[in-house]
Amino acid sequence: MAIEIYRVVTLDDNGSLCIRDFSSLEELCSLYVQNGINDCSIDKKFQRLRLPMFKGLIGPLQEGPTIARYESPKAFEMLTLDWVTAEPVRHRRGRGRK
Repeated sequence: MAIEIYRVVTLDDNGSLCIRDFSSLEELCSLYVQNGINDCSIDKKFQRLRLPMFKGLIGPLQEGPTIARYESPKAFEMLTLDWVTAEPVRHRRGRGRK
């Protein structure tokens, strides 16, 4: 598994999501201060990558097999609240139609 996109999700002044993709870790490291290494991801393959953690960002979070995602605390809070309060999708159970 190789990371191809490093995604940063933040909120703008209006509360809208801003998504910025970086094609290299060097690009991301030039804008944010590294303060650790992620070595405790749930996904063992993702954990072995030992991706950096950055001051002021939550992550890395895995978003698909080749995307490492970082979120500002406000974006993380908003997205988590949206996820928690979303209506569950209900599936109808039963036998197929004849």
